[in-house]
Amino acid sequence: MKAFTYERATSIEAAAEAAASNVHAKFIAGGTNLLDLMKLEIETPTHLIDVNGLGLDKIEATPADGLRIGAMVRNTDLAAHPTVRRQYGLLSRALLAGASGQLRNKATTAGNLLQRTRCPYFYDPNQPCNKRKPGSGCSAIGGMTRQLGIVGISDACVATHPSDMAVAMRALDAVVETVKHDGASRSIPIASFHRLPGETPEIETTLERGEFITAVVLPAPIGGKHVYRKVRDRASYAFALVSVGAIIHPDGTGRVAVGGIAHKPWRIEAADAELRKGAKSAAQVLLAEARPTEHNRFKVDLVERTLGAVIAEARG
Repeated sequence: MKAFTYERATSIEAAAEAAASNVHAKFIAGGTNLLDLMKLEIETPTHLIDVNGLGLDKIEATPADGLRIGAMVRNTDLAAHPTVRRQYGLLSRALLAGASGQLRNKATTAGNLLQRTRCPYFYDPNQPCNKRKPGSGCSAIGGMTRQLGIVGISDACVATHPSDMAVAMRALDAVVETVKHDGASRSIPIASFHRLPGETPEIETTLERGEFITAVVLPAPIGGKHVYRKVRDRASYAFALVSVGAIIHPDGTGRVAVGGIAHKPWRIEAADAELRKGAKSAAQVLLAEARPTEHNRFKVDLVERTLGAVIAEARG
């Protein structure tokens, strides 16, 4: 691990300003992803800004009958919160499907959204990777792609986003609240928060330099049966080959988002309207632009089968 300096932020504005003034600075909270990347020298920040002491660890009701989740709320606390379990069960189930109990005790809401890909080529400094070194090429293209993307990919990157929580947030139409270094705030719909790779896969979100996540806001509950199903190579501590988060109402309508197949949580609203017709119809819309390889072509069928299992569970 390379040497770095460290400070504890005293305010949200100070944290954003410190990050904006140093292109090599990083925020740190739980550190469950960043510290691993620093040990491998994939991330080499020269300055860390500790944001744990900013009081952003509360879960509160909003005037619109929704829920505001502070950026520093730990995954364990969020999954166990009574309101989340009762009214946003999809989120609780997705969180409990991720990582281990020890990691969930440290990992934060904001950090979960900002996880970097677990593409094996990204984690291997000896292999070219456009996310790690822009313009160097993508070793995954033409390589082993079993765990990688089939939709929303580009000729520069086929990596997937690893978060389970983000899939649930996408199905729930969450909004990410931020503060910029100049004190200006904005609200970013989760649908546009994560970017597709295009020609710049190293730019993973729509955040500006120094922009700091303060909270994630959920709209009012929409009811229905909440189901999250994750298919992976082993029963625990593994990232999804395919995951499906869905909210299904008694009349068959609902929402569906998919993980493990794209650079961001994958939701096509037109597929929601097909849920009444069954998994096959919805999956055809979700994967209309799929570009699988010989190694991950199975994901096309796996999405449909997993969605079918989710619909069956929701309908009892």
